[in-house]
Amino acid sequence: MIPINKPQIDENEREEILKVLDEGILTSASNLGGKRVQDFEKLLANFLHIKHAVAVNSGTAALHASILAAGIKQEDEILIPSFTFVATANSVACTGAKPVFVDIEKDTYTINPLDLKNKVTKRTRAIIPVHLYGHPAKMDEILEFARKYSLLVIEDACQSLGSSYDGKQTGTLGEMGCFSMYASKVLTSGEGGAITTNSDEFAEKLRMIRNHGMVGGYDTRIIGFNMRLPEISAAIAKTQMKKIQSMLHKRTINAKRLKELLTAKIANHDIVLPQENPRVKYNWYLYTVAFNTLRNRVKKLLNDNGIGATIYYDPPVHQTPYYSKFHNGDLKITEWASRSVLSLPVHPSLTEDDINLIANKVEEAIKS
Repeated sequence: MIPINKPQIDENEREEILKVLDEGILTSASNLGGKRVQDFEKLLANFLHIKHAVAVNSGTAALHASILAAGIKQEDEILIPSFTFVATANSVACTGAKPVFVDIEKDTYTINPLDLKNKVTKRTRAIIPVHLYGHPAKMDEILEFARKYSLLVIEDACQSLGSSYDGKQTGTLGEMGCFSMYASKVLTSGEGGAITTNSDEFAEKLRMIRNHGMVGGYDTRIIGFNMRLPEISAAIAKTQMKKIQSMLHKRTINAKRLKELLTAKIANHDIVLPQENPRVKYNWYLYTVAFNTLRNRVKKLLNDNGIGATIYYDPPVHQTPYYSKFHNGDLKITEWASRSVLSLPVHPSLTEDDINLIANKVEEAIKS
């Protein structure tokens, strides 16, 4: 079986976990977090070239904490794409704010800056662009729009650690950036997340929010929750950071090779391949292709042959039972994407034979 993603775990992670168990300090309720939490935060901030990184226990927690830190209130509106994992919308809705869905662009599957003006109202307070599949959104246009309407920008970079836009890492361009360390991500801690910011004020609030609003213990100052990252998870994340460059490099090599094979085998057929441009660099979290008519047939043949080709996301958020009540306006490209996309494995564990098999089976499905 070739899974859609596979965590890159070796003896280094095992050794760090055993050290935590031997020391017996599994978590910390201090404002700055445990020793390994702090170590991981420093490594992540240095990698991203940003002032603060605040570790939490999931990407969802990162989004939720950022929205709380931004002071978003009940009945405020936040502009988000519907073509994303539901955590983006849930993090908005659980604060009492309203998610307003914006359509996406066909080439990157990320928020369409031109549709922002159709959805902004007097109640809009923020934009959450999602760098889906590791594809950076058009941040220059989004930031310009945000400045025009005095909106905060909170980047959902949960899938894009290592991707960049105009030479800057995703998650560092808005007021805050949110990352996930779920088991399938390019860097994992099993479950985990982080928020990045250059703002001392936001960083201070985020550290309180992840720890029940406390600073010195039993002195709750703002609303908060238990969003702390345990020391075992931080030990894994810390170790992963030391090999992040090599993992990203292998993903790039695999994506390049898969593109070469697919281009040679099925040129001019019903398939759209992902394309970087000079302004962006992908982390190749997922290699996502699109079909106008053949998606389900290709997926079935690949799955039948042990290849974990997967659909992200069908249905889009606005078509789920709960969020259908929030839907407003046209989301034509979002709905096309949900019917068309298929993600293929390019994770670092793939061999040359694996990549050849994936390309051959896509070709077989399309030409059969």
